[in-house]
Amino acid sequence: MIAVAAISLSACNSNDNQTKDTTATTSDTTQTEMQANTDLNSNNPVNDVVTSYLQLKNALANDNSKDAAAAGSEVQKAIEKADPASFPADQKKVFADVKDDAIEHAEHIAANANNIEHQREHFETLSKDLYDMVKVFGTGQTLYQTHCPMYNNNKGANWLSETKEIKNPYLGSKMSTCGEVKEEIKQ
Repeated sequence: MIAVAAISLSACNSNDNQTKDTTATTSDTTQTEMQANTDLNSNNPVNDVVTSYLQLKNALANDNSKDAAAAGSEVQKAIEKADPASFPADQKKVFADVKDDAIEHAEHIAANANNIEHQREHFETLSKDLYDMVKVFGTGQTLYQTHCPMYNNNKGANWLSETKEIKNPYLGSKMSTCGEVKEEIKQ
């Protein structure tokens, strides 16, 4: 009887150790996969552009033209820093199509720290360029394409946001919640 109990106890401990080993291996694998995904996302050249763009969007939503100018300068630098040599063909094409235009609009935003309406005009086109980039490159985060129907004499305009909550960069404090999410972009 003692022998049977010892064998059973030994088998349970062995089984428990195998479970712990399996759990540790699974945990290590999951951490490795998460790190690999993080590394892939951090190597994405559009991530720096999107980060700066979101700072720009938030500055405009807060009616802060000076912070918008600084963020516009960061958008410009991030785009210029991206090296398309390593991009796949579809990404190269989109990047080439929007690069110069996006830089020009970011420069205008940066150069007009005292003219928020002019910044917002350029933000509209910059937002179109960023949307095209994000659709092809991804970002590793969920973004929302949001639409304001009242901007530009009711012609409307879109922007990208990191939240579903509406903070309108085109109308700022005048109508901060004007707009609706049109598309969720999951990456």
